[in-house]
This record gives sequence, structure tokens and C-alpha cells, in this order.
Amino acid sequence: MPEKKKKSPPKAAAKKAAPKTVAAKKPAAKAGAKKVTPAKRARTAIAAGRFNGLAPAKPGTSLASLRENHGARPKRVRIGRGHGSGMVKTGGEGGKGQTVRSGGGKGPAFEGGQTPWARRLPHRRGYSQKARDIGHFRTTFAVVNLSALAGWNPQIEVSPQSLVERRIISKAPDGVKILGGTKPGKALPSGLVFRDVLFSQSARDALVAAGANLGEEALTADKE
Repeated sequence: MPEKKKKSPPKAAAKKAAPKTVAAKKPAAKAGAKKVTPAKRARTAIAAGRFNGLAPAKPGTSLASLRENHGARPKRVRIGRGHGSGMVKTGGEGGKGQTVRSGGGKGPAFEGGQTPWARRLPHRRGYSQKARDIGHFRTTFAVVNLSALAGWNPQIEVSPQSLVERRIISKAPDGVKILGGTKPGKALPSGLVFRDVLFSQSARDALVAAGANLGEEALTADKE
């Protein structure tokens, strides 16, 4: 006779035979402790004065009604939307070549390479040098007022060299010119002698009245 198979133990017996695993127990709540809800927590904070420094919300304020400050999100620059936008041809990227280089481009008188307007005009003979460099084409005089000569010794000749030596002027680039500026309490000495000096009309009249020698007789004799 065929051998009979051994019967497997029932599942309940297998469970009993397996070692039991003990589940981790949650810490037991303290006796008499009550569960604190968020609403109660908020009421406690308000009663304690934690929100006194905050500005009260406007009536009807909600998350849906909040907006950014004006200018917080500037409007996007729309490229290529007509000539009125100012962003048409190059779209804010600038040009290439000559217009990119520092110092590139031409001046306001450039006419595309043809002879400019200022060079096409017929030139008049002789230019006025008054509109050119002052240091090269204009005469610059050292100016001395009559009040500066109030204490001058009549025995000493008044010339550009003597004026520089006595520090009345620092230098005489193209000569010295006497002006008629006076100050109260400062009178001209009589008998002053001048040489190589120019005069304004008011200074000339005052010096002639004081009996000064303007040195023009020697110049007249030299010319004759």
C-alpha cells in the first residue's frame, strides 16, 4: 500500500509556534491632559498680546484680494511690435560693425563721402584771426590801474621791466596797458615818465593832467 503523506500542522498551530513580535507602544498621554486645538492656541496667543504690533487687517481682506505693490512687476518690453515701440529693426540688440565700435560713426557734417558743405563753398581771401586761438593770434596785455602807481617814485621810469621788478605785474606777454582805475585816498605823483606802455583814454587824460611824460615824443621822433 502506498505510504500516507504526513499532514501539515494547522495554520493556527504554526502561528502559535512562531515567536511573537512586540509592537512599539506609543507613550501614554499624561493623565488629565487635554488636546489643544489650533483655534485654542490662536486665542491664547491673542490673549497674551503677541499680535499687538501687527497692523489690523482691512475688512474683507483675504488671500485672493492681495496684490503686489505698484511697480513690483514692470511690464515686459515687447520686441518688434511696430515703430512706435522703439524696438523694431534690431530689437534692442544694437548694430554691427561701425556702429558698435567706440568712436565709430561720423560727425554731423559727414555727407556719405561726398565733399562736405563747408568745403564746397568758395573761400574768401583772408580770414579773421580773432576767431582763432587767443594765444597765437591775439595780443594779451598786462593791465595796471592808475591806483597801483600812487606810491611810485617819479625818478624811476615806468616800463614793463620796472613793473615786473617791483611785482606790480607778474609778466608782460604782449605789453603793458595803463587803465584809468583809481581809488579814494590814492593820488598820482606828478612828473611820472613812461616808456613802452599803452594807455586807455581815461588814463591818458589823468596822466596828462598830472604832468606825466607818456614817452610818445620819442616814438614820434623814431617814426620821423
